[in-house]
Amino acid sequence: MIEIPPSFFLKSPSTPFPDASLALDEPNGLIAIGGDLSSERLISAYQQGIFPWYSDNEPVIWYSPNPRMIITPEALHIAKSLGKTLRSNQFEVRINADFDSVIRHCKSVIRKDQTGTWIDADMVRAYTELYHQGVVQSVEVYQNDVLVGGLYGVRMGRVFFGESMFSKVSNASKIAFVHLVKNMDYEMIDCQVESTHLKSLGAFNIPRDVFIQKLQKLLLK
Repeated sequence: MIEIPPSFFLKSPSTPFPDASLALDEPNGLIAIGGDLSSERLISAYQQGIFPWYSDNEPVIWYSPNPRMIITPEALHIAKSLGKTLRSNQFEVRINADFDSVIRHCKSVIRKDQTGTWIDADMVRAYTELYHQGVVQSVEVYQNDVLVGGLYGVRMGRVFFGESMFSKVSNASKIAFVHLVKNMDYEMIDCQVESTHLKSLGAFNIPRDVFIQKLQKLLLK
């Protein structure tokens, strides 16, 4: 049974997050439970290297995993087949053209080896509010003027915190991701936790303390 330190429970809107260095090893990165998804709480979380991740019928659970997967523009790897697709000009990339559709697709898309989604109605409302505040951004991929893929995440300073992506056709989310890393002037993309999909594009793990050090510098740029 997991023993949760009492300081991890966010009992009121003003209860601060524990320092990320105190996060549990198992489950990896658990740092707080409870609180809400207010814009103020979410912005504070991302500034400290913390993000929400929970399932239906659970309280909000906050994580700061160790290690942390990131990607930088110089680390981006584009496979030959993906490069050929990018050069074909069959896709168009747009920024913030249809955020509502992007988050809706991310919520509903069926993912391999996953029975549900962590994006519930409360998350949709919270990130939509941040989008209207200019804190969340979407990258969309269109084919013949039809939305076929994209991603969204939180933008702060020179950091983009990736939240979710979707594809309706092969490689569409990769095209959005490549555009984000290569063309949008971010120095670090937070990928949160390791995935084979992102690793194939050049994402790599760094220790949590190194991530937070980089984050604090890039938030000021």
